[in-house]
Formats: sequence, structure tokens, C-alpha cells
Amino acid sequence: MAEPVVASSASSCFCGSRSRSRVPPPPHSRSLTLRITPTFSSPIHHRPHKAPSLFPRNPPLFLLFQSPATPTAASALDSDVPRPQGSSPSAERSPLFRQWDSLTAQFSASSNIPFLLLQLPQIILNARNLLSGNRSALLAVPWLGMLTGLLGNLSLLSYFIKKREKEAVVVQTLGVVSIYVVVSQLAIGRAMPLPIFLVTSLVVATGLLLNFSNYFHVLPPSLWSFWEDFITIGGLSALPQVMWSTFVPYIPHSILPGSIACFIAFVAVLMARTGKLSEKGVRFVGAISGWTATLLFMWMPVSQMWTNFLNPDNIKGLSASSMLLAMIGNGLMIPRALFIRDFMWFTGSAWAALFYGYGNIACLYSFNCISREFFLGATAGLVSWIGIALWRDMVAYGYNTPSRSIKELVFGP
Repeated sequence: MAEPVVASSASSCFCGSRSRSRVPPPPHSRSLTLRITPTFSSPIHHRPHKAPSLFPRNPPLFLLFQSPATPTAASALDSDVPRPQGSSPSAERSPLFRQWDSLTAQFSASSNIPFLLLQLPQIILNARNLLSGNRSALLAVPWLGMLTGLLGNLSLLSYFIKKREKEAVVVQTLGVVSIYVVVSQLAIGRAMPLPIFLVTSLVVATGLLLNFSNYFHVLPPSLWSFWEDFITIGGLSALPQVMWSTFVPYIPHSILPGSIACFIAFVAVLMARTGKLSEKGVRFVGAISGWTATLLFMWMPVSQMWTNFLNPDNIKGLSASSMLLAMIGNGLMIPRALFIRDFMWFTGSAWAALFYGYGNIACLYSFNCISREFFLGATAGLVSWIGIALWRDMVAYGYNTPSRSIKELVFGP
């Protein structure tokens, strides 16, 4: 009998402390949003005493993507630029602050373990089927979904490369490599068209090369700018197409959503590159790639729950252990995202932990597929972990209520 295949979704991975010196603004500039600060680790090395050269009339897209403007927590729109935490200097000097900074980075790095365990069973199962000659079993793994996850991981890898969050960079790199291994197995088993696999291989190789060249400051800014334009257009094209495809055959099959989004993204990038947009508009275009990757991963639990709703009997094919690993992996990233006030990262990690991991565990429990003890243990663990993250963040920043941390996360200080 052919061995069944359980397609595992791409891991929705949504991590390094940095020391920074602060220069207080002069009294007459409190209303300004941009301040010149000493340089810190960034893809672009600024010169503090040549402000006009940093802000040309029509700045190139890569400069606005990567230039840190102010050493405080920023709004959600600015989530894609590297920045320090929005704390007071006295809070940063406190032992509790430094300790929580180090711990959150370690939590984020340790999320590699559950994500790796989440992917390994699928890779091993595919290898068994290939060795036994059971290539037809690989058709159960949707290569289009794998490509979507791969594009999401590549986009988030670029996002965290810019932020210099090395732990998160490792997580996303692991996601890219593990999904590419699965895609390669599908191509070997002829479950994926060979031309698409070759193009995918080229994109993956180019993306990894450009990302790590940029991380080590050996990549020309023009090449990085071109790569960011590419993932912006690709991500924005894929998102509405994936959403539309979820509800087929209840709606007609069409490539129109992706085509329209591709055209809009191309025009937006072109206008940003030619200086036709305001500075806020260019920053908005710069944030698209990270947010589209996040929304792609956020859509995965929606798609899974829609499938559960349409085919309740198929829910028994879900692995409770896999859902628990997904909840743990994303949950480990929540404290770091909250600590550095990264709204996009926090949104993606919290959504995946709550709706993809825990949401599917709740579905399994409602259909009597797991024990009550398993469900209550997962519930207590997740609620306790989120509560500890909020409490420790409040203590590290010296606040009186965790609501202030949430406010800074969403709106800035």
C-alpha cells in the first residue's frame, strides 16, 4: 500500500542585542522626526556631519529602506528599518533590561528547533517515497503552496537582514533551505514542472547570495535595491492570488487578482524609483515586501480552517504534534518582537501561534481528536507564555502597566 503523505505547511517564522549611544536633540528641534545620531550597525554607513548628503531631493529606494532615522520605536509603517528599542537611557542601563534583551534573542534563536522538527518528517517521508519508487505519493504535496512559503521566507529573510536580527536571519534561512529541499524532491518525483523548478532554483540561489552579501556589507546598494523591488512585486502579486485560490471552486479559477496586483506593484515601485512619490509614499512601498510576506503566512491558518470547515472528516489527518510545534516556534518569537517594538513581526508571530498552532489544536479538540489534557495544557502554556512576555517587557522598560508596551508597539513612543 502506498505510504500516505502529509503535506506540512511552510513554517511561518516571524532575533541580537546591540549597544547604542544616544545624542539628545537640541531644544529647537523637538518637532522634527529625523535626528542625526552616531552610526550603528547598518547596511549604510552614515556621516553625522553631512546631513544634506543623506537626504537628497529624490532619494533612491534602497536608501529609504535601510536608513535608520531615529533611535526610538517607530510606527508600524517603519517596521522594516533597523532601529533600537524605544526606551529611556536609564532603562537601557538597567540589568533587567540587558538581561531581557539577551533572553529574548535566545528565545528567538531557539525557535529553530521546533521549526526544524516541523519540516523534517515531510522531508524524510518524501525521501522514502522516492527511494521506493512511489512518485505518485508526492502529488499530495502542493508545490504551489511550497513556492508561496518559499517566497515568504525569502522576503522575511531580506527584512531581518536589514534589521540585523541575526537569530531571525538563521530562522528564515532554515525555512528557505528546508522548503527548497522539499521542492527539489517534488521536482525529482515529477510532481512539479521542471521549468518552474529551474526558475525557483535561480531565484533561491540569487536571493541567498544577495542577502548575505548585503549582511556582510559587500553588496552594491543598486543590486540590493533591485532585489527589494523584485520581492516587493513578487510578494504583492502572490498574496491576492493565494487568497483567491483558497476559495476555488466556490469562485471561478482566475489569475486576474495576481495580474492586477502585479501591475499595481510594478507601477508603485517604478514611481518610487523615479521620485514620483512623497517620502511617506516611498517608505510605504518599502514596507510592502515585509508585510506581504507576513500576510501570506497569516493566510495559512485561514486556508487551513476553511479546509477544516468544508471537510470536517479530513481534520483527523492533521498532526497535533505538528500544530504544537508550530505554536511553540512562533510563540518563542513573540517576546523578541515585542521587546524591539516590531509590530509586523509581532503580528505575524502572534497570529501564527494563536490561529495556526493553537487554532488547529482547538479544532482537533472540538472533533475529539486529542485528549482534554492535551488541549488544556496547550491553552495554559500559551496564555502563560504571552502573560510572562508582557510582564517581563513591562519590568525591563520600567513601566507600570503592560498596556504601555502594546501602545508603543503599535503607535510608537
